[in-house]
Amino acid sequence: MNLVTFNPFRTIGIPGIDYIKPEAMFQERQKITNADLCLFPENWQVTSLVYGFKKPIFPSIESIQLGYSKIEMTRALWAVCPDNVPNTMIVGSSNAMVQKIIESFSFPFIAKTVRSSMGQGVFFIENEQQLHAYADSHEVLYIQEYIESDRDLRLCVIGDRVVNSYWRINESGFRNNIAQGGAISFKAIPKEAVALVEQVARALNINHAGFDVLVAKNRFYILEFNVLFGNQGFHEQGLHPESFIYEAIKKSATDI
Repeated sequence: MNLVTFNPFRTIGIPGIDYIKPEAMFQERQKITNADLCLFPENWQVTSLVYGFKKPIFPSIESIQLGYSKIEMTRALWAVCPDNVPNTMIVGSSNAMVQKIIESFSFPFIAKTVRSSMGQGVFFIENEQQLHAYADSHEVLYIQEYIESDRDLRLCVIGDRVVNSYWRINESGFRNNIAQGGAISFKAIPKEAVALVEQVARALNINHAGFDVLVAKNRFYILEFNVLFGNQGFHEQGLHPESFIYEAIKKSATDI
């Protein structure tokens, strides 16, 4: 296969691959035209590659576009697994909407920035003053119930299956992200959570994402998924995510 990547760090070791800087995409038209597949484009490149150049991409267009915005991600999850999404409200930042949040949620709750990752852009709202401060700095308010837990699951989908899974544990604070100091455990991963994530990934055509799943109230809650997830959980098990990516690419080419 003739492959082009826009992110060399995600594709190290994959054979037959040519790197193009994202900003040089239109100066490298011939390489893109000749490519069988374009890997890891940035969000702004996707429409040009898929609709203009008519090129297949990896991750899928659904993975990139839904992963780019927590709003669109949450709406998609509402469509395919509403019982597995925490109580969430997405509204404007007017005083009326702030009052609606106060009437609908009990303190504390979680507020998020629409585009963020690695545990950044997440706020623990304990009172009205903190809510107003969050609303003053955000045009769109993303509010989610707080479900107390000292751990969540990271389930990594590459291709059509979960290829790596682990608990992220943090006994101090409300963030379990590894980037925010969370620890990793590979013990006792619930098979039901893996099955749920694989089902949701198939329904949404997500083929490269790290799903964050909370286990509480006898239910699995999908908090979000990140297309460019961290690799520490792979490295600690001696796994190489690029090998799973190449496997998925070859399988996809065979299925066409």
